[in-house]
Amino acid sequence: MYDKAKSILCRKRAVARSLASTFKQLNWLIRGWVNYYRIGSMKGFLRNFSMWLRHKIRVVLIKQWKKPRTIYKNLMKLNLLYRCRLSHEDIYKVANSRLGWYRRAGMDVVNYCINVKSFSTPKGDRPALVDPLAYYLK
Repeated sequence: MYDKAKSILCRKRAVARSLASTFKQLNWLIRGWVNYYRIGSMKGFLRNFSMWLRHKIRVVLIKQWKKPRTIYKNLMKLNLLYRCRLSHEDIYKVANSRLGWYRRAGMDVVNYCINVKSFSTPKGDRPALVDPLAYYLK
């Protein structure tokens, strides 16, 4: 499952696609895989996989925003929308950081702004991302 998700979320390809098509492909993968292997006990595996998956999607989002100004603007919007109470300086540090995409997406500011709620709500033509653990427990 990790290998298939990695191929879908490869930064070269995932950044060029829209989030709607990426989320559709991931939803197909998650639903199919969980339905096929449902008989096994995989609660711990799916918890770790869902954390890893959200981190990889954050990497793709941050890379799609590209410029520090766009990263700052979008993180401020999400900060106000989800009431994260993060300061201007914290978001500015993340936006202008010289760390790589993967490390930048793992910062606390990004994790609080782009949280599970933002993935689980559909926006426009983008469907909601299926949470693997919640789908398995359902």
